[in-house]
Amino acid sequence: MHIQQRWRVAFSLLITAAFAVPALAQQSEAPAPAASPASPPAAPAPKKPPKHKPAAPATTPTAAAAPAAAAVAGGVKPTLLGQYGDWGAYTASPGGKKICFAIAKPSSSETNPPNRPRNPSYMFISSRPAEKVGDEVSIIIGYPFKPSSEATVDIGSASFALYTQQDGAWIKNAAEEAHMVEAMRAGQSAVVKGASAKGTRTTDTFSLRGLSQALDRADQDCK
Repeated sequence: MHIQQRWRVAFSLLITAAFAVPALAQQSEAPAPAASPASPPAAPAPKKPPKHKPAAPATTPTAAAAPAAAAVAGGVKPTLLGQYGDWGAYTASPGGKKICFAIAKPSSSETNPPNRPRNPSYMFISSRPAEKVGDEVSIIIGYPFKPSSEATVDIGSASFALYTQQDGAWIKNAAEEAHMVEAMRAGQSAVVKGASAKGTRTTDTFSLRGLSQALDRADQDCK
């Protein structure tokens, strides 16, 4: 379950494009107003190194840059398989190798001290059949974690330690990942806590509404 550097870049581009898909579809259906507001920022994608360190993640692009990002990824844009509650299911085949993933933004985010600026946070669960990787949980937190620090994710009464590097987090004990996904399927929320390199502590709460359906749909496409 090791993500190579090329996948880190590809995931960043694909997820940027994924969050631009609904907006681009709406723009194609109706003409834009004369003074359209700027598109909200989209997030980069996390990649998981449960035991080995990956390359540094790409910087956060904006949704307006998504078409260019998709072009860099070989012209491959992710396809929205379906939106299920708070989770979207997507698929793409950069370089001819299929990727399926479910992704969501947090329903609430807090910082301590309060109101500290940060990039968007995302939780994302991916499968890569060519590498025999399934339901790999990754979190992008929106700031560089404190070096050598751990984060945690609480799902109901279960708590899991997360390995961190740069702005990404992945389950520390890879043997627990299947149990973590099962807990997420059955749970109502996942609460991610961590600390930035500057000492800011964060709490991100992800609604798990629709996750099970989104994962089933993504997994079905990557069988």
